[in-house]
Amino acid sequence: MRLSVITIAVALTIGSVIAAAGQRAPNAKRQAQLEALFPAATEFSPKGGDPPHIKAFVADADSEKQLLGYAFLTTELEPLERGYDGPIRMLVGMDPTGVLAGIVVIDHNEPYGNFSVDPPEFAEQFRTKSIRSAFKVGKDIDAVSRATVTMTSATRAVKNSARRVARRLLTPPGASK
Repeated sequence: MRLSVITIAVALTIGSVIAAAGQRAPNAKRQAQLEALFPAATEFSPKGGDPPHIKAFVADADSEKQLLGYAFLTTELEPLERGYDGPIRMLVGMDPTGVLAGIVVIDHNEPYGNFSVDPPEFAEQFRTKSIRSAFKVGKDIDAVSRATVTMTSATRAVKNSARRVARRLLTPPGASK
């Protein structure tokens, strides 16, 4: 009986260590993704708010925090937007003026993803793009033949989620704060 209790205690301890290690890895990965979008950031808030978002901050000379922008997941804001073979999960960064800091493609099951949304050239097209842009594949977003559904869906998810965040969190140009 005593051996069984010790075995169970050891198994629980090992399970806790494995679970804790598994929880740290996604946080480190998400931190790296956020830093890719906002390399000057010195701090990131926990995710929260409506719509769900993370705030990126930089400390100024007086150690005051300045808002650099917002990061959000397209699948949390546009959950019904689907590519050819399911959702395309992307982390989008946007500054307080409605200009995209960039995107990071996190996950997808697209058969054509390796030459449509995976290459860095796809994500680079969104860096410095205003939310007021057209976001039209074949016009201001380069298209890849045979992957039109995937690219159109990914582009629409970025556009719609960024505009939704902007409507809720940004002050329109010319409006008083």
